[in-house]
Amino acid sequence: MRVLVVEDHAELADSVVRVLRREGMAVDVVYDGEGALERTAVVDYDVVVLDRDLPGVHGDEVCGALVAEPIHARVLMLTASGTISDRVEGLSIGADDYLPKPFAYAELVARIRAVARRSHRAVPPVLEHADLRLDPARRIATRAGERLALTPKEFGVLEYLMAAQGRVVSAEELLERVWDEAADPFTTTVKATINRLRSKLGSPPVIETVPRGGYRI
Repeated sequence: MRVLVVEDHAELADSVVRVLRREGMAVDVVYDGEGALERTAVVDYDVVVLDRDLPGVHGDEVCGALVAEPIHARVLMLTASGTISDRVEGLSIGADDYLPKPFAYAELVARIRAVARRSHRAVPPVLEHADLRLDPARRIATRAGERLALTPKEFGVLEYLMAAQGRVVSAEELLERVWDEAADPFTTTVKATINRLRSKLGSPPVIETVPRGGYRI
């Protein structure tokens, strides 16, 4: 899952980024509304975590611009004001969800996962293929009942491939959806991750390489 965090308080923004990355999300961060508009113009995000009270380009303006564009990113709006009228106003301008500050990180993670599910065609909350089972919310993957010791990126790649439900996924798409802006697009990081994942999944193999196409379950 690719997430953009837009928050002008750098300490809070960086803390949120650390938490979300520990949850296996690919996370970018900007600290103002102008940066948010620039990033969303070139990157296809699943969720934008947007502080409403941004200086300069206000969060409401950013939200309105995102809603007006033909993109599938969902907006989770954050604000220090948590009254009912403020929540209604935030939702009325196009936000998909609204979370007042201060918030628990566990709730933030749950809300992000919930709004992200609206970005794509419906997939089961627990993904299964033959004897392979993956629970994104609990961050658990098993094969034949045995838990797999996967790194966050290995888990993210497996989750994305299983959610694709047999569709061929290119290496470029995996790099964009599972890694964040810190990834080097000229490395063989996707191929190396796939190779490690195949080794951990064991036999019979479940990840197929499609020549000149990519990978699929």
